[in-house]
Amino acid sequence: MNIKQYLDSTYLKTAEQAGISETESIQMARQFIQEAIHEQFKLIMIRPERVKLAKEMVLEAKSSLHIGTVIDFPEGKSSWAKKMKEAQKAIDDGADDLDFVCNYKAFQKGNLDLVKEEILNCTRLGLEHHKVVKWIIEVAALSHQQIIQLSTLIKNVVMSNFKEDAYNNVYVKSSTGFYVTKNGEPNGATVETIIMMLENASPLAIKAAGGVRTYQEAVEMIQLGVKRIGTSGAKAIADGEISESAY
Repeated sequence: MNIKQYLDSTYLKTAEQAGISETESIQMARQFIQEAIHEQFKLIMIRPERVKLAKEMVLEAKSSLHIGTVIDFPEGKSSWAKKMKEAQKAIDDGADDLDFVCNYKAFQKGNLDLVKEEILNCTRLGLEHHKVVKWIIEVAALSHQQIIQLSTLIKNVVMSNFKEDAYNNVYVKSSTGFYVTKNGEPNGATVETIIMMLENASPLAIKAAGGVRTYQEAVEMIQLGVKRIGTSGAKAIADGEISESAY
């Protein structure tokens, strides 16, 4: 198994979050991008303001590395129009994958029409530009019933509005990695939450983000049916080591 082609190497901290200067933050992003190119990972997941940098480095290296970015990150509470504007900028800058944070708080409040509208419009934008679209549902913020319901909602919107050949390019993704849980509970993917997503989002693809820290855990996720794994410890996982990363 070429596990590297399942790994989305991820660096999404701002300079402030990392406790470093802006110059150091750019350098850290460069290191992650260069490592992803060298290790031949599937994708580098980077902040929107770093997409241009990643594109330049990928082109210079003549690499097949894909470039992903997050939209309306990490809370997902902006309007779908604002989400689309941010996504269009990322597309123009060279992003291949668009990972939208679903407005899960609106979903929890029962505002399903708003959620359906953003999924429809933002997914259409991505697919029209031949991009991969992922919807982050933030499993740690949801009950098991809500994970099932939101996964099903996303699936139904996509299946009702797009042709079957689009399904492989739309994912339901578990987590941002930035949600703060109580009592040290997991804020990323777990086997339990991923199984719920797989059972209720199929035939859409699933991305397990956060919580995967070893090669064995990654293989387990892939064997369950996950198509992508998001981690800031991609090299450690690929090398068979334990990732010390929190994501």
